[in-house]
Amino acid sequence: MRSEETVECLLRHCEAYPLLETEDVFKFLHQSTLGCEHLVASAEAAAEYIRREAEQLPRGASAAIERLDGNFCRVPLSFLREGLSSDTLARLFFLSADLPGEGTAALAERLSVARAMIAEGLLPINLADFDGKLVAWRERGYPAVHHSEAFRAAYRPAYRVIANELARLLPLLVRIDTALAKGRVILALEGGSASGKTTLAAQLRRIYGCTVLHMDDFFLRPEQRTPERFAEIGGNVDRERFLAEVLLPLSRGERIAYRRFDCETQALLPALPIDPAPLTVVEGAYSMHPELAPYYTFSVFLENSPEEQRARILRRNTPEHAVRFFDEWIPLEHRYFEGMHVRARCTLMMASDGELI
Repeated sequence: MRSEETVECLLRHCEAYPLLETEDVFKFLHQSTLGCEHLVASAEAAAEYIRREAEQLPRGASAAIERLDGNFCRVPLSFLREGLSSDTLARLFFLSADLPGEGTAALAERLSVARAMIAEGLLPINLADFDGKLVAWRERGYPAVHHSEAFRAAYRPAYRVIANELARLLPLLVRIDTALAKGRVILALEGGSASGKTTLAAQLRRIYGCTVLHMDDFFLRPEQRTPERFAEIGGNVDRERFLAEVLLPLSRGERIAYRRFDCETQALLPALPIDPAPLTVVEGAYSMHPELAPYYTFSVFLENSPEEQRARILRRNTPEHAVRFFDEWIPLEHRYFEGMHVRARCTLMMASDGELI
């Protein structure tokens, strides 16, 4: 049965590029199914190649991301003019190239859809040309193909194929790269339980190799857990120690001594020395407490719906542990968010799917 999504994607692609030829349909479906078709020796080499290619971009080149029919998309090099660095785009390309595609069976299915559309006159491709080239391409095992000369001459394609899960972060990455061009960056990822803070921090570490610090490592020590402390809005983390041990030295460009609170022993672990990095990410609720907020370059609040939050917590925890989230920790977070106007004080708002709000 014909895939409605494949049909929609091919129609949109042909509308955008009416001069495309058989090879361009092959390339679109190959990238949709298998992702990055080039071997990437290193992110550094890819960045240098991107820099050289970007220098040849025409003025006014579109920075619109082009959807493919699958888990990948085409990110135009003109994104570099928005503030994204060539190093970051190369790293996204490098990481995307390491992700598995759907396999040649899925590619054959999409090609079958394309052939049926050509036979019905829905695509501007000669059916005999498509069939002849498809037989030869299939016999070679569906290797990567180049755009046709007609496509290159008409549209001057300049893009990299990036995984959707990484491409969705591009607006945030542009903001980070713009700030990094001016100096060191300390970024706060704030939000409620199960809003995706830890996942986003891990993605940023993969992209930038940055330092990631967790507010969960600064739980109150037993002697700090007094009724007076818990009566404070946002009082259930050791913000004083986080400020003294982390944010103050980082703001001066100094090495920090990171002591993590261990929940099992209820004690602080030995100090871990960490040198200041170009980018430091602090993830966790209470990271934007008013006593901490002035030390960040900028901040992101991750928002998710109560339904999504509940579903994620139930997936990740035993029923007994989930109850503590619903009855104890989430109400404390809400009190902090509302009482200290945390959403309004964050620089950016981001949905759990990575879209800026």
